[in-house]
Amino acid sequence: MLREKLKVLLIIEQCNPEWASVPLEGFRYHAALSRLAEVTLVTHVRNQAALARAGVNGETIFIPESRAGQFYGKLAGWLSEYHGHINWPVRHTLSYPAYAEFDGRVFHKLGEAVARGSYDVVHVFTPILPRYPVRIVKACRNTPFILGPVNGGLPFPAGFEDIAKKEFNQFNFLRGFARYIPGYSWTYQRADKILAGSGATFRMLRKIFAVTDDRFELLHENGVQSEFFVDREPRLNHTIRLLFVGRLVSYKCADLVIEAMNLLAPDIRRQATLTIVGDGPERENLERLARNLGIAGQVTFAGWVPQERTLEFYRQSDVFCFPSVREFGGAVVLEAMAAGLPCIVADYGGIAEYVTEGTGYRITLDSREHLRRELTHHIEDLARDGELLAGMSARAIERAREFTWDSKARRTVNIYETLIERKYARNSPQLAERGST
Repeated sequence: MLREKLKVLLIIEQCNPEWASVPLEGFRYHAALSRLAEVTLVTHVRNQAALARAGVNGETIFIPESRAGQFYGKLAGWLSEYHGHINWPVRHTLSYPAYAEFDGRVFHKLGEAVARGSYDVVHVFTPILPRYPVRIVKACRNTPFILGPVNGGLPFPAGFEDIAKKEFNQFNFLRGFARYIPGYSWTYQRADKILAGSGATFRMLRKIFAVTDDRFELLHENGVQSEFFVDREPRLNHTIRLLFVGRLVSYKCADLVIEAMNLLAPDIRRQATLTIVGDGPERENLERLARNLGIAGQVTFAGWVPQERTLEFYRQSDVFCFPSVREFGGAVVLEAMAAGLPCIVADYGGIAEYVTEGTGYRITLDSREHLRRELTHHIEDLARDGELLAGMSARAIERAREFTWDSKARRTVNIYETLIERKYARNSPQLAERGST
């Protein structure tokens, strides 16, 4: 028999409500799961102040960091950044020793409790990267161990070599060394369930580990907060208000949105505006591009804003344009859909799995020119056809409801319960046989 509320040991190294991307996802996931289960959160001490300010309740274990670890982390960050551009393959490689210290301390602090069966399930949520081992799995002899959603491993698409070079793609060979880290393969072989954050990662991991059973399961990495589901503000006359939200780096292709806007039919271009929310090393180039094309007056650069403020921009827009050519998660697409924006995205990676027919457009990555041309064409269709835009808006909202954090948490708890029952049946075959008669 399962308890009324499961006791979950949830290990989220990066769990911070004041940071973007993975740390914020970890925080949202923990908050949703805590409403359904008795959760003990294990996280890095660097998150303690932010979690306290957010009023996090429940048991939390903060794992300290050595002075050497602090120094090394700063050094790894410095060595992997060049003129504002982050060399992610190098950073992830250099960051492993800092993670290994955290991982080892978690095992030494909690390994005995896990081995005694103090928790119903152990779930490691971050790092998202699918190439780090987890030592606590050694203690999960009779306790289900879940890893993920892990995400990553998506190569740059053909035809975008210039962008790949800007993003230091030549260092991607470093990712392959992960499988030689002691305990890496063992972590995946011993896990009771591995959640993959995207279809690409799901297929990659099944191929690497030659697994054909149901231990791998697709559970998209990102979720959306309930406050993003709001009533749409009416479209203003014949205007078409375009929106881009994201870090301003080359592979997210905000420049293509600016170029597509300039290529719109004259009657539409005169009524079009574009707001770009975000900051990054490409901002100066993007501002220069808008000036050179003569549309600077119609393009607003809002800069970086806190995540909760992005809702204002979604509400005041009509169409979300996000032609990123290498996106694992893409939470901004789900947020835009929840706010009722048809999304125009590249048909590659995680974002293409959110947008379905009737909720927006997915553009094949034949070439940069094709991406820009199709982006222009779809914007014009939505600008000219109010009924089309309204219909896609309504369907986008319904699609986004499938990805709320609460729905992800319910599905996760269902997975917990299935694994616990399976483990119980395996460890007590005579009881399981008696219960089935």
